[in-house]
Amino acid sequence: MSGRRGRDKYHTHVEPKLLLIEAWARDGLTEEQTAAKLGVAYSTFRTYKDKYPALLAALKRGQEVADVEVENALFKRAVGYQYDEVTRESEKAIDPETGQIVTVMVETKRVTKEVQPETAAAIFWLKNRRPDKWRDKQEIGHSGSVEVNNPLQGLTTDELKKLIRDG
Repeated sequence: MSGRRGRDKYHTHVEPKLLLIEAWARDGLTEEQTAAKLGVAYSTFRTYKDKYPALLAALKRGQEVADVEVENALFKRAVGYQYDEVTRESEKAIDPETGQIVTVMVETKRVTKEVQPETAAAIFWLKNRRPDKWRDKQEIGHSGSVEVNNPLQGLTTDELKKLIRDG
């Protein structure tokens, strides 16, 4: 009986909200928070993810979109970008269809602004995308041999102790 209730709850509480679930994932809600918003237990929600591919797909799509948006924003901060700042002011105009006076917003000024690259974003990007070249710790290999001239080599423990005592 409980299996039937669970299936019914998926079809009544979850399936109709797949698009909303995708949006919640995009907005950064955890699966626990999503389950709570849907009115199902988190353990049940996890079962639904395994049982219903449409739910898993909605979660993945939402998370993917959010990840891409953040990656794009980080990249823009790392390399700098330009944007247009637009100023609009209200003006009175006559609506051609009704002949009445209406208020409309009219662009009065447009200025292209530039945001300089941000060093921290560039470093973060490079360390994660090109760790072979940008990690803090560089691995340096060595091949061959190292010759060490040790004048104490070959002495016994007793001979070394005598040298220490006699100083």
